[in-house]
Amino acid sequence: MCKQEIVLDLCRQLRLGAYISDVYSTTEAETHEEFLIKLLTGAVEARELERCNRYLRQAGFEVHKTFENYSFEDIRLPELLSTEMLKACDFLKHKQNLILYGKPGTGKTHLATALGVEACKQGHPVLYYKTSRLVNTLVDYKAKNKLDSFWNKLKKTSLIILDEWGYIPFERLGTQLLFEVIAECYERRSVIITTNLPFNEWNTIFYDEKLTNAILDRLVHHGYLIIHDGASYRLTHSMMQ
Repeated sequence: MCKQEIVLDLCRQLRLGAYISDVYSTTEAETHEEFLIKLLTGAVEARELERCNRYLRQAGFEVHKTFENYSFEDIRLPELLSTEMLKACDFLKHKQNLILYGKPGTGKTHLATALGVEACKQGHPVLYYKTSRLVNTLVDYKAKNKLDSFWNKLKKTSLIILDEWGYIPFERLGTQLLFEVIAECYERRSVIITTNLPFNEWNTIFYDEKLTNAILDRLVHHGYLIIHDGASYRLTHSMMQ
């Protein structure tokens, strides 16, 4: 066994990954301490990058979106929330929720996804779902007695994003399961919702006033309402004008 293989084997035993064995022979330093610091610093950075990429894969984003070139010009934030606090994902520290409300095409999904991507970069596990797809998945898991697998995944998550909330009405079982998701998140993790429905119309998708009120109560208690006032980006930039 060559020296590099020995180093790699020792790194694996210490669960340090392959980074150190890959770079130690080309790392230059004037002292043993500087050499060790460089190796360990690089190993930490490599591990953080690997973790971030793993969280991004596990999140299930349909499209990768960031804050680059994103405009807050037509977005109304509450007084206690600034764009800097939003980008820093401060709401995650306090297990707060965000409800992004506005017409289709006004950047709600882009903002929700950018926040989710930033959360992953900061070391927070994230789950992203189209709301209707999540409900269908939960109903299917319920029928197959596999709901525990979803609850275990949710418990490891810091943030769940429910996109396109209210686009499709749900049956009673779907509404109950969605309520269980919100209840499980309440004061334990953050929720981001994107919707084009005002609060007083939520009962049109859940068909159960008590459950609707219970869901709304848990979401708004520790939450911020972010209003998207602009025109549809897709219509404004359409080739069919």
